Amino acid sequence: MIRQIEIQLKPMRRGCHLVTGEIMRNLPSPLPEAGLLNVFVKHTSCGLTINENADPDVRHDLDSILDHIVPEKQSYYYHTMEGPDDMPAHAKATLTDISLTIPITNGRLCLGTWQGIYLCEFRDYGGPRTIVLTVYS
Repeated sequence: MIRQIEIQLKPMRRGCHLVTGEIMRNLPSPLPEAGLLNVFVKHTSCGLTINENADPDVRHDLDSILDHIVPEKQSYYYHTMEGPDDMPAHAKATLTDISLTIPITNGRLCLGTWQGIYLCEFRDYGGPRTIVLTVYS
């Protein structure tokens, strides 16, 4: 059986944002005893990742690392008409991902104790982000 729901996250400032709670609140209920959840973001200038969910310094540091790896305003960028944060946002989305697959075990997401789902917003004004949640059982 496959169940699918599309949700819209409110606009967020640039940065890595913990969205585990919002995703869990919107999951179809009940979850299967065993299965998979696919989380897919329908945009090319933000990303998804799973990482540390307790210390907000991790999110800040990830932002800094990604900004260091993919700086803005580089002379070799051709795609510049949408602003200095656009091409770097596409590159950062490639480095993170736009889709996550999470096991479902005993009717719950099988995330580790310190794991959380992040939406990584790479634009200054990315707007609302659409997420597709697909549960496979």
